[in-house]
Amino acid sequence: MMSQDRHSTFIPGLELSGRFYRDVVSPILRRTFPGLNSSAALIGYGSEVLGYDTARSTDHEWGPRLLLFLGEEDHAAYAAAIDAALANQLPATFLGYSTHFGPPGPDGARLPVASDGGAIAHKIEIHSPRPWLTAWLGVDPFADLTAVDWLLIPQQKLLEVTAGRVYHDGLGLLEPLRARLAWYPDDLWRYLIAAQWGRISQGEAFVGRAGEVGDELGSALVTAALVRDLMALCFLIERRYAPYAKWFGTGFAELACGPRLMPFLLGALQATSWRERERFLSPAYEAVAEMHNALGISAPVDPGVRPYHSRPFQVLHAERFVAALDAAVTDAEVRQIIARVGWIGAVDQISDNTDVLSDPKRYVTLRA
Repeated sequence: MMSQDRHSTFIPGLELSGRFYRDVVSPILRRTFPGLNSSAALIGYGSEVLGYDTARSTDHEWGPRLLLFLGEEDHAAYAAAIDAALANQLPATFLGYSTHFGPPGPDGARLPVASDGGAIAHKIEIHSPRPWLTAWLGVDPFADLTAVDWLLIPQQKLLEVTAGRVYHDGLGLLEPLRARLAWYPDDLWRYLIAAQWGRISQGEAFVGRAGEVGDELGSALVTAALVRDLMALCFLIERRYAPYAKWFGTGFAELACGPRLMPFLLGALQATSWRERERFLSPAYEAVAEMHNALGISAPVDPGVRPYHSRPFQVLHAERFVAALDAAVTDAEVRQIIARVGWIGAVDQISDNTDVLSDPKRYVTLRA
């Protein structure tokens, strides 16, 4: 493997690949295939697409790389020739980083390695937009998306397409599509927020109930689930797609509400008794409830916590927000979903199974 340790200054992948396209790839394309229309971007997999890469990221599947998009006819006619031209004309390194990658290892990952002087085994993938995006998302995003189509796409997948960077959009397709996928339609957004409040409603009373019978471990586990659900709700309220587990906390810290809520959420996670957990969760509930009311997407709901029936547990009774949103949703397709399956939400509100959420072939099977 080619060591990157000698780099005293880390270059974020989005910047590195942008300079790689501008200084190296684009000139090769103009010189070798004059007049060929294309788009270039760094979207899809990789921490650098989300802007979260560090020097640690450089050990595999990272480096000067791009997705190059051609129209379908041009892809059929030129993709192989472009791949060969890049293999023969790319420099072995760019800004000190290898452009040459070894074959996939046992885990499927390709590592940057020093070139042997022959053709460059580069990481410039050549695609046509519709087939690639359809395979990536599990649905054709250029078609009219139904509510069910939206609900089947995990937020991480939507983030992978709308984050990253488009360096050149000669086809005129990527930027309009990214704008179209930037956020959910309004009533579907209400539905997802309601589904998230529903998750909170189902667990909020168990922090105290488990602790009351001496099950502090169980109480702590319920608290952790509630903290995650509150964080996910904050992403929805702020109209931001939530990243997957590795970057979930990092992304949350970037939300406008992050600095305000993090002391409460960390306090709840670090508490050693259910009463202490409740003391941290209560102001967190109330803060998020106030954020919900500020959106104006439903009738306002009293944001204060209250006892759970006659029991000595302080809860928000989050189902009240579900009811308020139910009264505000008018879209016929969303109403049909509510009538059929209730407030179960999107695929990543139903399951956190990595194998399901990372593979469109699996999550599209949930369409029924």
